[in-house]
Amino acid sequence: MFSRSLAARTTRRGMFYALAAAGGVTLAGGPAGQPRAVAGPYGAGADPRRLPGRTAAPAGAGKPEPAKAREIRSEFLHAWRGYKRFAWGHDEVEPVSGGYREFFTDGQPVGLSIVEALDTHCVMGLDDETDLCLRWIDDRLDFDIDAGFQVFEATIRLVGGLLAGYLATRRRSLLDLCVDLTDRLLPAFTKSPTGMPYRFVNLRTGRVSGTVLPLAEIGTHILEFGLLSELTGDARYRRAAKRALRAVVQRRSSLGLLATSMNIETGQWADRSAVAVNPPADSFYEYLWGAWVMFDDEECRDWFRTLVDAFVRHQSERVDGLLWFKRVDFRTGALLARRQSSLGVAVLPVGGDNALAADYYRSWTAVLDAYAVIPEEIDYRRLTVLDARNELRPEYANCAFELYWQTGDPVYRTTAWRYFENLRRHHRVPHGYTVVTDVTRRPMPKGDHCPAYVFAENFKWLYLTFAGTGRFDYERGYLSTEGKILRGSRPG
Repeated sequence: MFSRSLAARTTRRGMFYALAAAGGVTLAGGPAGQPRAVAGPYGAGADPRRLPGRTAAPAGAGKPEPAKAREIRSEFLHAWRGYKRFAWGHDEVEPVSGGYREFFTDGQPVGLSIVEALDTHCVMGLDDETDLCLRWIDDRLDFDIDAGFQVFEATIRLVGGLLAGYLATRRRSLLDLCVDLTDRLLPAFTKSPTGMPYRFVNLRTGRVSGTVLPLAEIGTHILEFGLLSELTGDARYRRAAKRALRAVVQRRSSLGLLATSMNIETGQWADRSAVAVNPPADSFYEYLWGAWVMFDDEECRDWFRTLVDAFVRHQSERVDGLLWFKRVDFRTGALLARRQSSLGVAVLPVGGDNALAADYYRSWTAVLDAYAVIPEEIDYRRLTVLDARNELRPEYANCAFELYWQTGDPVYRTTAWRYFENLRRHHRVPHGYTVVTDVTRRPMPKGDHCPAYVFAENFKWLYLTFAGTGRFDYERGYLSTEGKILRGSRPG
């Protein structure tokens, strides 16, 4: 699910979906303050296909908490009203100054926040807002744009948003737009000699550019493309995404590790750093597992298990009893750094609360406790801040939702509510929500930017955690790395 504020502007999300099945994973403690390895291997005995299932009323789960759900919904609407007032039809709002900005290319808005918010409105029962968004999309959204769009972001945000909107509303025009956009993105894959996509494609001309990509940008397409293939009967989309995944996995090292960036024309790694749970590799692993969950793709499941076994063995360690993942040389396993990105908080299981998954959530809860708002990056040896910003990250709320509905343990609702209260206390401004520039200062200084993903993720994860809404199938539902409901929508 990697950092949208980095040059790659991408997302992240958890590959621990199958770690919950890894009954053989064990944890090794160590002397206080001393890194200790966490032993593997990834267990092969369990059937991981069972893992994504949740129960609508998991053992020990409490009843819905409608008062809290209403508060979360109200804060979403506060953010949304700021967007409508200052930035309607544009991609993102600047809620402090009352301005706006475009995400993909200057002067070419695609109503990104509108597309991102569509299935959130649906699941929250905001039907008037849903209708407003649908009218704008039908009247104004057109992808015949003579400009290069970043393929990864277009996939998870626009393709995913239109798919999720279609599943929630059954509005055929959304599916038609989705097909049109994806057809415009396909040259990034089909013109590549390796099948790994170019980073940018001109939506009008099909011209491609950008040859060195991080893992997440190469491999975070199969859920959206695969679902589009299912809905249309056109196998081209899923086939392109699968070919890109295969090209990466075939280039793993003898240790079973992947580096971070690849030249997609030569097929050569551009670096030697294995970052595991961190961006810009994170959602690559998640989508391998998602292909198994969504499409019964056994090959992707096996690739996932092989890669997870490797990074658990070579990268996991404990410091002061907390679990982290070091960065190592992907060929030798030699230590490179002990930095951890805040996006790593999302690499937690949906399939069970095993020791590894619970411990990693506990590590990030310690960071939340220390700073109230999780900083972008820390040195995990002492939880010291390396990047003091917070770009309105949704990953902690994402994990709280998944772990609560898998286990029913009330600690995940308790910590999710603390995250929400801190979000409201430190990110709220009179006309919406905005980023924070330094989580170590009080009051926390604010920037002037509400990323479009806020309308897709933060409030949706929190709302689903407390609402128990009938508009979402908690047993079968599956969300993408961008928080789009790709399975489990129940139209009102």
